[in-house]
Amino acid sequence: MDYLPLAFDLRQRRVLLVGGGAVALRKLRLLMRAGALVRVVSPDLVEAVREYFGPQMDWRCGLFEDSDLDGVCLVIAATDDREVNAAVSAAASRRGIWVNAVDQPECSTFIMPALVDRSPLLVAISSGGTSPVLARMVRTRIEAMLPGNYGRLAELSGALRHKIKKMLPDVHQRRRFWEEMLQGRFAELALQGQNQAATQILEESCVRLASTDSVGEVYLVGAGPGDPDLLTLKAIRLMQQSDVVLYDRLVSQGVLERCRRDAEFVYVGKARSDHAVPQPQINELLVSYARKGMRVCRLKGGDPFIFGRGGEEIEHLAAEGIAFQVVPGISAANGCAAYAGIPLTHRDYAQSVRFLTGHVKNGVIDIPWNELLHPGQTLVFYMALVSLSQICTALVEHGRDAETPVAVIARGTLPEQKIVCGTLSTIAERVSSVGLRAPTMTIIGDVVRLRDQLAWGHNP
Repeated sequence: MDYLPLAFDLRQRRVLLVGGGAVALRKLRLLMRAGALVRVVSPDLVEAVREYFGPQMDWRCGLFEDSDLDGVCLVIAATDDREVNAAVSAAASRRGIWVNAVDQPECSTFIMPALVDRSPLLVAISSGGTSPVLARMVRTRIEAMLPGNYGRLAELSGALRHKIKKMLPDVHQRRRFWEEMLQGRFAELALQGQNQAATQILEESCVRLASTDSVGEVYLVGAGPGDPDLLTLKAIRLMQQSDVVLYDRLVSQGVLERCRRDAEFVYVGKARSDHAVPQPQINELLVSYARKGMRVCRLKGGDPFIFGRGGEEIEHLAAEGIAFQVVPGISAANGCAAYAGIPLTHRDYAQSVRFLTGHVKNGVIDIPWNELLHPGQTLVFYMALVSLSQICTALVEHGRDAETPVAVIARGTLPEQKIVCGTLSTIAERVSSVGLRAPTMTIIGDVVRLRDQLAWGHNP
């Protein structure tokens, strides 16, 4: 993030605007709407700027001088001369005053975003000065999504906020209450301007909620294989409304950034022979948070019901009487295979697929090898990097062709995705030579032969 979005309170504060043309006019309109006292410096003004003369705006006819910066809190350089804008920026920076030079991000200490104005609700969109046209296109889309009278809803909610805070002192309970109200009948009435009826519904709902015990809920969410764009709509919705997020090692940073920013984040990841939090303790954490009235997002890489121990967790929740929802995710097998250009089934190559774990316990992989020999069956091994050589050797020893194609995918679906291909007889050595690191997905079968002709769409 190159810029931190901020909102300035400019009411009755002095702002310097250098320039008097069409560009300056656009900035002037925004500053006036924000209640600023604008000092305009320019040799001349277009007629539309002159119309703003009054208590909020004064004009000094002439070129910019350093003394124009006296007493101002913000500066906008909006002339059609880039050298003048740069000079204004340098002078403001020497005084430690925030400055924006229009269309010159290199001379700016803040960026003017594109705005969707539903005052007091504002949505700001910025490209960091790199593509103002793109920012305006995004603004147009958001304008179409937000009703013009959203300001009414924001104003009424703000007027009632302190009253509701007194009635519902618990922050988690209060947040859930507002989320329900702002999507229900209260919001509809407020948008229609029926404030009295809306207020009555809000207060009655608050009284009912305050008189009942608050019990939370757990959302068991599949985070997918890594690419945050593969999250389901329901997953994002629940992640955004959760009070606390318990996440695994395989959950990517991009996915975590889609969660609500002010949620509590608890790492409970597991690596081979290194469990940060044992599974029984994770189960108890879920129950503990829910009993505090919190909405808990249990975020798991891939799909929680495919080698994710999701079944164990909801079994414990059910036994403790805790409500839960399960949101399936795109499995690591599906995601990694698709991004590698390898179909797991294909009419000409594989008529079935089998998911297996390569986890070694006491030096042994407990797998029915004799069931895995048919050439028309694709095998997908999770957690098989350490045991790769042992798996390949066992398959060959039990009768699978040593020339069966194999692909090992590391960091699948992410920008740093790496793929190593070989056969049952060569793949272990190839993987070792390039130093692949977990997490990996191993695909065994003739479908791997299709990678060369199908991988172009997702080949990293």
